Amino acid sequence: MLEVRNLSKTYDGGMQALKNVSFSVKQGEFLAVIGLSGSGKSTLLRCINRLIEPTSGQILWNGQDITAASQDEMRHIRRKIGMVFQHFNLVSRSKVLTNVLAGRLGYVNPILSAFNRFPESDVQMALSQLDRVGIKNQAYKRADELSGGQQQRVGIARAMMQEPTMVLADEPVASLDPVLAHSIMQHLEEINKQEGVTVLCSLHFLDLVHRYADRAIALKEGALMFDGPPNQINDEKFREIYGKDAERIG
Repeated sequence: MLEVRNLSKTYDGGMQALKNVSFSVKQGEFLAVIGLSGSGKSTLLRCINRLIEPTSGQILWNGQDITAASQDEMRHIRRKIGMVFQHFNLVSRSKVLTNVLAGRLGYVNPILSAFNRFPESDVQMALSQLDRVGIKNQAYKRADELSGGQQQRVGIARAMMQEPTMVLADEPVASLDPVLAHSIMQHLEEINKQEGVTVLCSLHFLDLVHRYADRAIALKEGALMFDGPPNQINDEKFREIYGKDAERIG
């Protein structure tokens, strides 16, 4: 379904964030992307939907070359690629329901969406998605009135409004406590297992990787250095990924 071939990204100033990264992801797989902060995890996920432009390499999704797609083609491609952000990326002063409806922007008339006018069917879909993540009763509150865990649920509901076949989750639980982290991960797991949506999720903690991921890839200084089942990350491999002085938790 997704194939990344020799992907590299060099930022202005010469910092190389990704170095010839190659891997593939099957339809319906839950893939964890791990590594230290600055290892290239966020850059990788954002290159996949071209929020960041790769420097070289290819990204093939269902046989289509994302890296060669025009902006018009990307609008259609992004309809089916949901994105969940670490810092939620909500419009804080807008209602929760309005934030969720933003997930339909690729499907509705741009002029109508500019005035937050959406078909009633989309409004009902948004309420259904909020119900799914347990916060339908928060629909008409401002987004900044919600807790961090609730805001991330809004982010998941917004992503699912795209009716995606793949979700990219960029460190979705990094700013949450362990209990809330599991709650958010369980929502992503449900999307993956019950609906067959492919999930690529960058994570810091191995206990979450072992609990939720089918497979893991590890980046270190932009290079791919592990690709396999999470249970193959033994103490030696852990220190290769995170450094010899790192302490394993989970």
